[in-house]
Amino acid sequence: MNKTNIYQQRRVALAKQMLSKTGGGIAVISTAPEVSRNRDSEFPYRHDSDFFYLCGFEEPDASLVLKVASNGELESHLFCRPKDPEREIWDGIRLGPEAAPQHLGVEFAHSNQMLDEKLSDLLADQEAIYIRLAESAEADRRLRHWMKKVRGQARSGINPPSEFHDVEALLHEMRLFKDAHEIDIMRKAAAISARAHVRAMQMCKPGMREYQLEAELLHEFRNSGAQSVAYNSIVAGGANSCILHYRAGATELRSGELCLIDAGCELDGYASDITRTFPVNGKFTGPQLALYDITVAAQEAAIAMTKPGNTFMQPHEAALRVLTQGLLDEKLLKLAELGSLENAIESAAYRRFYMHRTSHWLGMDVHDVGSYREPIENPLKEEKPWRILQSGMVITVEPGLYIRPADDVDERYWNIGIRIEDDAVINDSGCELISRGVPVKADEIEALMKS
Repeated sequence: MNKTNIYQQRRVALAKQMLSKTGGGIAVISTAPEVSRNRDSEFPYRHDSDFFYLCGFEEPDASLVLKVASNGELESHLFCRPKDPEREIWDGIRLGPEAAPQHLGVEFAHSNQMLDEKLSDLLADQEAIYIRLAESAEADRRLRHWMKKVRGQARSGINPPSEFHDVEALLHEMRLFKDAHEIDIMRKAAAISARAHVRAMQMCKPGMREYQLEAELLHEFRNSGAQSVAYNSIVAGGANSCILHYRAGATELRSGELCLIDAGCELDGYASDITRTFPVNGKFTGPQLALYDITVAAQEAAIAMTKPGNTFMQPHEAALRVLTQGLLDEKLLKLAELGSLENAIESAAYRRFYMHRTSHWLGMDVHDVGSYREPIENPLKEEKPWRILQSGMVITVEPGLYIRPADDVDERYWNIGIRIEDDAVINDSGCELISRGVPVKADEIEALMKS
């Protein structure tokens, strides 16, 4: 199946949901704007994920409008930048509305300068409009403008939509389940990122700076064809490994300390997300190894629970039990004070050393969309149950331990921060770890760095 057909099928699937919910209507999804970095310079452009999911178009200043008739007939209207030879000299070739239908499989394409004019026509006599609710002040302003123009035609018997619905509620449920095309891209992205982590381990030596390892990651990403990082890379040496969202800085990597790298590339719009922790000099110390092996065991326990039929929280609960028992075994938590493993978990005593969840959705966004609770009607307003894992979902599995200096903590463990993260595709038999091109076990990491 070619890409054009994939995007057409997604638009049809969204149209069917709109037809079922409100008997049709209009959906409006715009891509992300360009953002100025400083004078005469913009940040590297990245499309909006929802917009790209439906049409595969990467240029800025574009909108997609889907018109769904009560009989199910679908019209896709793309609004994009018109061809402009003068601007294309400076900014690159534009697809243009004339070529868009053939290249993107949409029925109609228009200049983005015609969006306001065309929207008022398309909204006429539609019962419902699907938009991003409370997206921004500018989006609200434009919607009011469109609605005002339609209301101005009331004497002609034309009425504006009377129902407003959140298009993200429908789109994000669709994006939660990845098809074969998406999973294939994510496998490739994970393989590239795994090679980058291997490269960083092999290049690491005492005296290097964090930013130098970040450069090795970026080299492998781009050299392998990835368009970008999926998120700002974390390269954290020593005490910095205990800062969850640390950015690669100028800290020197020292012998006897650990380096934590949380980094992944973005390939064709899809993210990868891998974390590994390794000794700067290639050899774990006794305390480092003890906590590292606990984290590995916690990840293994979580992976065993990452399968269809289990809830999103069960991998976390499995990891938490192993981590907490390990903290008790290493006397970082005091059994005499807590009484039992169950009490240590119930009281959340572990949170000073492990303060995040074990998983998140992964896809076009590194923290991908989709509800973590079951999307069920809940008239009693009770808390919805955790989501049941199903084939086609993709999650991360990333337990960790972070030991900061404190009077009641053995100094041997100070400034040890460990996280191990892999990307897991849920399938009928359990899950497929697509990021294991980089070693996890301590002895395998030591052997790699020695080689």
